[in-house]
Amino acid sequence: MITTRQSKERGHFNHGWLNTYHTFSFDQYYDRRYMGFRSLRVINEDFVAPGRGFPTHGHRDMEIITYILEGALKHEDSMGNGSVIRPGDVQRMTAGTGVRHSEQNASDKERVHLLQIWILPNADDLKPGYEQQAFSEEQRRGQLRLIASNDGRDDSVQLNQDVSLFASILDAGQEVERVMDPARYAWIQVARGSITANNERADQGDGVIVVAESSIRIRAQEAAEVLVFDLA
Repeated sequence: MITTRQSKERGHFNHGWLNTYHTFSFDQYYDRRYMGFRSLRVINEDFVAPGRGFPTHGHRDMEIITYILEGALKHEDSMGNGSVIRPGDVQRMTAGTGVRHSEQNASDKERVHLLQIWILPNADDLKPGYEQQAFSEEQRRGQLRLIASNDGRDDSVQLNQDVSLFASILDAGQEVERVMDPARYAWIQVARGSITANNERADQGDGVIVVAESSIRIRAQEAAEVLVFDLA
């Protein structure tokens, strides 16, 4: 079964420095139909103005993934990590018993466009942790490239949850397929462009819910970038 969570139905707030869209209930946005999906709790699409960002704030008991689509994001945290995240970089932060961090647009001239993803961990009170890995455009183009997993296989960042996360960049007309265990679930987030998933159309910002399917065929109707979550 394929169901589309349309972009236009997401929560939307424009704070000037931050233009943000919430796929699931988050902060001031509440929709009891969309409190998350399986262990997937947050997908926020954020556009951060030049020179602006999120001041230091805290998290705990959450796996947080940052995926950059455009621009660069500067990260600093209470574990002593400092980095600049760019397109192709995948950052995983295990909040665990508690961590504080800040995120700032690294440019004074260009916006940064990112997906902020939260996944519920398989246990509370984990030791906080940090990992960052780069995946080239070539690694993601025309295929489903594993970028995060519960065992860190294939040089993916490691998550404390039974999730496999794939990224793909597709030219118009290109198709990829994910063979699924029908007992598992999938969520496809269309980061850019337009696709069909098992012949159901989804456009930029849409989420595609996949239940009881033995495979997912993703075809780009126009140049597209997608994230595919394989979930327990």
